[in-house]
Amino acid sequence: MNETMKTLTERRSCRSYKTEQIKKEELDAVLTAALWAPTGMNRQHTRFVAVQDSETVKKLSRMNAAVMGSTNDPFYGAPCVVIVFGDADVYTYVEDGSLAMGNMMNAAHSLGLGSCWIHRAKEMFESDEGKALMAQWGIPEGYKGVGNCILGYIDNPPAERPRIEGRVRII
Repeated sequence: MNETMKTLTERRSCRSYKTEQIKKEELDAVLTAALWAPTGMNRQHTRFVAVQDSETVKKLSRMNAAVMGSTNDPFYGAPCVVIVFGDADVYTYVEDGSLAMGNMMNAAHSLGLGSCWIHRAKEMFESDEGKALMAQWGIPEGYKGVGNCILGYIDNPPAERPRIEGRVRII
């Protein structure tokens, strides 16, 4: 099996992280993968905010938990969060942001990092607090949160789960 297929079939969502921050080179590689994700009509409208500041990560975790009415850490202690934003005026903004999320998670795995897609970015950044952060970060008005990609070094590796049979039809 070639390395790409190996990465695609071995990547798992990680929900247990070490506290150590990932290296700049690793984050840069993950962000490069995000930038090269396909976008509808090659619009390249997606924007990315990588957060490694522990206090801001905690704030984002609190905001995400609040959407669910919870106080648990939905980021599972991951030291890095990359938020993906898309221009809501682009009809493929969710799909485009989703492709970037997939690229980042697969790139992370290829580098030995754990990752997981954490939902509720849309709701987080529709709040007044979220809108203020977007303005602070230079994210244009009209952009929506697509997803939060948490990153870090794996503490407890996730188990492999078998694939459900019968999901493919070849005609």
